[in-house]
Amino acid sequence: MPRTLKRLWGPAQVATGPATVYTAPASGKALLVVLHVNNPSGSPVTFSLSVGADAASTRFYDAYSIPAKAAGVTDSARDIYLQVALEAGEIVQLSAGTNNILVVSASGYEYTAG
Repeated sequence: MPRTLKRLWGPAQVATGPATVYTAPASGKALLVVLHVNNPSGSPVTFSLSVGADAASTRFYDAYSIPAKAAGVTDSARDIYLQVALEAGEIVQLSAGTNNILVVSASGYEYTAG
């Protein structure tokens, strides 16, 4: 199965959702490797990430707090390293505690039949 390193989604703002941000290829699999999360606001914002339909039992992160951008700090981003395997057609959903503040992108691998 050939694999391709790619940006899986984003950068995009996160709604209070949950909203589907990625679907693994129907004819393959995917590996979610890293999330880049930026909070440009002056207040902490939480986010949740689930695989499959959002529920407490499917969340890899549940109300995880991303600190506020502090005075004099130019980078309020966090990189979150994961190794989450996704089966064909499986979805990733995100939600945030405050609507459209956090900006998230994700990178990983897609494995497709070939």
